[in-house]
Amino acid sequence: MGRPRRLLIGAPSVGRPYNRMRNAHPVKLLLGEFTFDSDSRQVLRGSSSIHLSPKAFDLLRTLIDARPRVLTKAELHKRLWPDTFVSDANLASLVAEIREALADDARIPRFIRTAQRVGYAFCGPASEIGTNTASPVTPLCWLLKDGHRLPLSLGENVVGREGDGDIRIDSPTVSRRHARIVVSASGAMLDDLGSKNGTFLRGAPVSTPVPLSDGDEIRVGSVALLFRMASGTRTATWTEPTGAAP
Repeated sequence: MGRPRRLLIGAPSVGRPYNRMRNAHPVKLLLGEFTFDSDSRQVLRGSSSIHLSPKAFDLLRTLIDARPRVLTKAELHKRLWPDTFVSDANLASLVAEIREALADDARIPRFIRTAQRVGYAFCGPASEIGTNTASPVTPLCWLLKDGHRLPLSLGENVVGREGDGDIRIDSPTVSRRHARIVVSASGAMLDDLGSKNGTFLRGAPVSTPVPLSDGDEIRVGSVALLFRMASGTRTATWTEPTGAAP
């Protein structure tokens, strides 16, 4: 008889990283505001390193390589723990670790999507960075509301009622966490956060993440916003608000 496999139930994810990962072709990708570097086994936000355990890094790499396909739990168990039987709790723990590191939300995922009772998939943006490619320049983005400029930061910007969001809009038609705009080196994305009165881009309702372009009209509830973006290669046109002092 062969050697029995060890059973781990609810045990922490320990052991050597998935060896096949070390032999895989190295990739360097932009994942929104994050940089994924398989060669150095790092996830960076700007110049800051984001901590991931070896197993969590291997899981992220596995999902990225298979994107956008859903990998079943059985496939992931086989790839991450080829010689050991572990419970699904170990896999769920790794997914939670990745989501926390990437500021992801299981209910409205930006990067890791759960296929209920099946497995997981990488659903976020991923663009390859060539070795001879200059470092991307993060675009300068802002919103205009009633002639007032509302700056957008790198990463996630939540639009919500006053006191509850990064972009605070005091209106009874705006939910506490109404929408979000994610700014990265590859551009900006708009998504609704399950708001009561909806988010609209150029008059169309937003139900999934959509890319933004300079000059786009956004409406959250009854509030109209204008999205502006300067890429760093050109200067965006500034329109003086009507009635402004000379």
